[in-house]
Amino acid sequence: MARFRALAVVLCALVAFAVVGAAQARTVYRCVRDGTVSVSTAPEPGSRCTPRKIDDNAAVVPNLFGTGEAVSGVLYERMQDGKPVYGTRKLPGAVKVLSFTMPAPPGEPAHEGLGRIGPPRIDRYPKQFRAAAKATGVDEAWLRAIAHAESGFDATAVSPKGAQGVMQLMPQTSRDYGVADPFSYEESIMAGARHLRALKRRYGDDMTLVAAAYNAGIGAVTRYGGVPPYAETRDYVAKVQVLYGRYRTALAKPLAKQSARGLSSP
Repeated sequence: MARFRALAVVLCALVAFAVVGAAQARTVYRCVRDGTVSVSTAPEPGSRCTPRKIDDNAAVVPNLFGTGEAVSGVLYERMQDGKPVYGTRKLPGAVKVLSFTMPAPPGEPAHEGLGRIGPPRIDRYPKQFRAAAKATGVDEAWLRAIAHAESGFDATAVSPKGAQGVMQLMPQTSRDYGVADPFSYEESIMAGARHLRALKRRYGDDMTLVAAAYNAGIGAVTRYGGVPPYAETRDYVAKVQVLYGRYRTALAKPLAKQSARGLSSP
């Protein structure tokens, strides 16, 4: 009986079904590993997991994936510390129980960029942008273009939708990447770079879709099969592309000067 109640609670969290039974709060874990989210009835080894209380009698249960898009996957059973555990990540020894699909939540997740097109500002946080680009493989010019379009490099910026800091990360995204202080420019830049790396992998380096998903959310890009038809998002994508070109040129100039000095040295 306990096995099926645990299974029902996980399904409740996944597909927002109500669970019939005695009023009782149970703990389900939202686990993040390498930028991917899973749900489990116990903390996953190797993942960073956050406990969430779920009321068995709740009519609506929050979407713990937090993607803003429809989620399809597999529910697995595994033994952990001698007890059956259910989760959506395939771990060693896990056995498939069933497949599921959770519809996308309503609402549009787009948030407005706060920055304006203007001259490139390579003086802003040079060490932090270089370090984040080197650590993630994200082009520094692209990383700076996003920061410029999002916040104008304002570490204290907060958008009307709640995005925060230099990279304008939503609170859940900040938590997913382990950001302790969303207004720390160093943490924000590194987390933003890691998020962009995950989006690049998702969209096969299609930077138009990367920019659209950064602004409007993965769910919106999925629903529309490309750049969503929001004027804000289309303007944002165009803005980022212009800024990317300007930052590539601006960052190349110091390198060209260094090369010229090297060639002229005796």
